[in-house]
Amino acid sequence: MRFIKVLSANVLAIAAVVVLIFTIISFVLNSYTRHGESLTVPDVKGMPIKDAITILEQKNLRFEVIDSLYFDDKPKLSILEQNPQPQSKVKEGRIIYLTINSDAAPKVAVPNLIDVSLRQAQAMLLAAGLKTGELIYKPDIAQNVVLAQQVAGNPVAAGDKVAKGTAIDLILGSGLEGEEVPVPNLAGLSLEEANNLLQSSALSLGSVVYQGIIKDSAQAKVFRQQPEYSQSATVKTGQPVDLFLKQ
Repeated sequence: MRFIKVLSANVLAIAAVVVLIFTIISFVLNSYTRHGESLTVPDVKGMPIKDAITILEQKNLRFEVIDSLYFDDKPKLSILEQNPQPQSKVKEGRIIYLTINSDAAPKVAVPNLIDVSLRQAQAMLLAAGLKTGELIYKPDIAQNVVLAQQVAGNPVAAGDKVAKGTAIDLILGSGLEGEEVPVPNLAGLSLEEANNLLQSSALSLGSVVYQGIIKDSAQAKVFRQQPEYSQSATVKTGQPVDLFLKQ
C-alpha cells in the first residue's frame, strides 16, 4: 500500500514537472514569436518616401523598394504602390514592398510626324508618352499637315531621345491664304481647350474677356464667342476669335 502511495506521488510529481516544462516552453515561444500579436499595415501610398520610411520604422516594420515608375502628374519619389496593402495584419518586422515614382523621367524616342495630319500626329505623340505643344501655322497648301517638329524652338528629328512628357511643337500648313474655314463651336471649353481648337482650325485667339467672379481661371468656360458659331458660319484662315468666359 505504501509502495502504491509513493508511486502515485512520483507520477503526480513527474506530471507536474512535465506540465511546468511545457508551460515554460510555451511562454518562451510565445514571447519569442509574439504569438497572436499582429500589426496593422499603415497606408503610405502617395507619401514622400522619407515620410513613409519614418512611419514604417515607427511601426517596427521593414521596407524594400522593388520597382520605380514615372508619372509626371504625381510627386517625385512618392509611394505609388505597397504590398501588403493598407490595413493588412502582419507580424512585427514584416517587409513592406514599395513601388515609387521616379524623380527622373525616362527617355523616349520622338516619332516621325512629318507629312502626317494634326490629328494623327497628336495620337502618335500620346502613344509615345509625349505631349502636343504649340501649334504654329505657316502658309502651305497642305492644311493641318505637319511640316516640321521642334522642342522649345529647336528642331527635333524622329528618333531623338527626349524626356517622357516633353511637349513637341508642331509647324502646320494653314492652307491657301485667305481660304474660308468653318467657325468652330467653342462653348463649354476651357481657355486652353478653346485655343487648341482654334489653332487646329487655322484660326487665332483674339481677346479674352472674363465675366463675373473668377476664383480659378482654369475652371472658367467659354459661354460666348465672336464670330459666333453656326453650322454654316465660315471665316478666313488666321482670323482671331474673341472669347468670353465665366466660372
